[in-house]
Amino acid sequence: MNMTGNREVITGSDFKRMVSGAYSEFLLEYEEINALKGAGHMPGTHILRTMGAAVMPLSDTKDDSIGGLARRIATAAVFGARGSAGVVLAQMFRGLGKGLSGKYNATSSEFGKAFQYGILYAQRAVPEEPEQPLIMVAKAVAKGAYHAVRANLPISEILQAAIEAGKQALAQIGQEDAGARIMFTFLTGCLKGLDGNFVSPTVSLSLGLEAGQLGLPDPRQDLVRPYCVRFTVCNTRVDVPEFERHLREYSSFALVERHEKGIEVHLHTDHVGKVVEQAVGWGPIKNLHITNMSEGHVLSAHGALMRVALLAVAENKVQAREMQEAGVHIIVSGGESSCPSVGELVNAAHSDLASSYVMLSWSRDFRLAFRQAKRLLGDRVELVLCQDKMQQAKAIKAFDPEKDAAENSRIMQQAAGVAES
Repeated sequence: MNMTGNREVITGSDFKRMVSGAYSEFLLEYEEINALKGAGHMPGTHILRTMGAAVMPLSDTKDDSIGGLARRIATAAVFGARGSAGVVLAQMFRGLGKGLSGKYNATSSEFGKAFQYGILYAQRAVPEEPEQPLIMVAKAVAKGAYHAVRANLPISEILQAAIEAGKQALAQIGQEDAGARIMFTFLTGCLKGLDGNFVSPTVSLSLGLEAGQLGLPDPRQDLVRPYCVRFTVCNTRVDVPEFERHLREYSSFALVERHEKGIEVHLHTDHVGKVVEQAVGWGPIKNLHITNMSEGHVLSAHGALMRVALLAVAENKVQAREMQEAGVHIIVSGGESSCPSVGELVNAAHSDLASSYVMLSWSRDFRLAFRQAKRLLGDRVELVLCQDKMQQAKAIKAFDPEKDAAENSRIMQQAAGVAES
């Protein structure tokens, strides 16, 4: 941080340290968070994996601007979010990214306001239930930050004021749940990172990478590829399988098809520049479309095989087989202790199998991730959010391939006896 007179400046490097500090703090705290109630099954693990997705872009980015870094982290966090806790944290990063958009550096006042924006986004992600400690603590934290920003305090004091305000609110509530602990852990980690008083990012990542025997999630498994890239390479005689092999080095999904005198490419990547650079050598490029799948977008179907498809989550091979036999078309792997990420749901719906999708969930732990996927994909996706597997089975039986996704969603919810999603 640089000080100019009375103006504190927070740089991209400062922001990197804050986010890395938060990840380090969650490495220390996630098991204790898992033992608390209030944010579903294994909230500490889900929050750590969400943070792992958020910090991975920091390892090789060339962007030094605080606005650019905040946007990259927000994109990765939103796409890599798991469980209710992860979706809420990702929304905090999203709000921070919006507040810091376009800035190379930020004053403490600008950063403090962006932080308040992040708290607001996090609150919006959680249904308004006043008895939830997370909601009450978040509001107190935002109020504490607001007064500190108005007083023109340095960012470290703004974070400290937010922590103290949250602690006072928690003392009045008289109970701590996982959501409140996550909020404090995040703020404490950011403060430690800002002061340099934390395990370094390199050490933190290496702990996750090398200590699999200790049960620590490997952040490499949570690397997200949130950009959908489509383009045509003209006048090329490229070997299609060989081209796909090259592209898969930078992508999680790559489809190359012959088209007239060239090829059409559809892939999901985290390195758009490397993919385009790779493709330039194969021939002239046209119709280049880049979509950030972590933001709301229109998903166009290319030669869809079905009118509507069912998408659901299976926690093992037995359940997956039962679902397939019952008529589910796309199955995403996951369970209550290992929730599917928002990105996995969005990627599954990005297949060209159907023109529209009905997404089925059987656990409350999946709900915020499913709603986030719906927010990103819009009208092409409808939700049926069941309480358990028995309700989901009833919903599947009511599916009618001759009806559209919206009508199926309504009929399936009625059959299962669940409220509208």
